Amino acid sequence: MTLKIGVIGTGMIGRDHTRRIQQVLAGAEVVALSDVNLASAESVRADLAPQAKLYETGEALIAAPEVDAVLVTSWGATHEPYVLAAVAAGKPVFCEKPLATTAEGARRIVEAEVAHGKRLVQVGFMRRYDAGYLALRQAVQQHTGAPILVHAAHRNPAVPEAYVTPMAIHDTLIHEIDVFRWLLDDDYVSARVLYPRNAARSHGKLRDPQVVVLETKKGVLIDVEIFVNCQYGYDIQCEVVGEAGTARLPEPMAVALRLDAKRQSSILTDWKDRFVASYDVELQDFIAAASTGGATGPSAWDGYAAAVTSDACVQAQESAGQAVAIELPARPTLYE
Repeated sequence: MTLKIGVIGTGMIGRDHTRRIQQVLAGAEVVALSDVNLASAESVRADLAPQAKLYETGEALIAAPEVDAVLVTSWGATHEPYVLAAVAAGKPVFCEKPLATTAEGARRIVEAEVAHGKRLVQVGFMRRYDAGYLALRQAVQQHTGAPILVHAAHRNPAVPEAYVTPMAIHDTLIHEIDVFRWLLDDDYVSARVLYPRNAARSHGKLRDPQVVVLETKKGVLIDVEIFVNCQYGYDIQCEVVGEAGTARLPEPMAVALRLDAKRQSSILTDWKDRFVASYDVELQDFIAAASTGGATGPSAWDGYAAAVTSDACVQAQESAGQAVAIELPARPTLYE
C-alpha cells in the first residue's frame, strides 16, 4: 500500500521533504499541498508532485479523504492547530520542530493524543536518526559506564541580523535539548546560562557565544557552547564522560589531505549537509509507522519536554547565571 501524504507548508523544508517522498523514499506519495502562499504550493506541485491537489487551507487538506497522513512544515505558530486537527481526524502527523511555540500548546497536543488513546504524532528531531549519534548512544550504553558529564558545542558560521539572543535556545539549542534526553535516557532538573565577552561579529541584540549548563535527574552535568558566529564552519561536537571511559561523536566523513606543507580536511558549512541522511531516515520511519495508522520516533511528549526546557533556558538567559528549575509532570503511560 502506498501512503498518501498531504504537506502543509511548502517553503524550504516542505519542498525538501516533498522531494524526499517523491524521489528518494519508498512507500509514500504526496497527494495534497497547502501553503498560505499559493504560488509556493503551485511551484512545488509543478516541480515535484504534479498529481497533488492544492488546498487553500491546512484544515481542508487534513480533512481531505485522499490524505492518509500529514506533514506539518509551515511556520511555527501554525503547528499546534494543524497537529491538533490531524489528531482529531485520527491521521498520523509528522511535525517539524517546534511542536508548538509554547509549552502550554505542546501540552494541549499531548492531552489530545492521550485522549485519542494512540500515538499519532512524530516530531522532527532528526538527530536521533543520525548515524553518528546512534553510534555514540550505543557506546554510552555498552562501554563507557554510567554518564557523569557531557561536553558539547553547537557552532554556526554566521546568522542574520534578525537572529537574537533567545533564538540561540529556541532555534539552535533545541536539537541538543532533545538529543541529550534520548542519549542519556534522562530528564533535566535545572538550567543556567553563562556569557563570556561578546564575539566581534555579534550585534547589539545577540549575546554570542553563550554556555548553557543543564543538570539531569540522574546527576549528569551538561555544558553546551552555542556560538552562532564562529565563522569557520558548521560544527557539532559532543563528548560523554562515563564511569569507565569517554565517547565522542564522530566527525562527518571527510578526506584528509596533505597539501602545501599542511595536513587538512574540509569542515561543513551548512546544517542541511551535516544531517541530510538523518532526514531521509526519519521520514522513512514515519512512513513505515503511518502506513499502519500510528507513529513512532520522537513523540509529542518529547516535544513538550523540549518546550518546557527551552522556556527554562530562556528564563536562565535573563537570570545572571542563576539556576532555573525545570519541572515536568508525570509522563503519561502512552509514552512509556
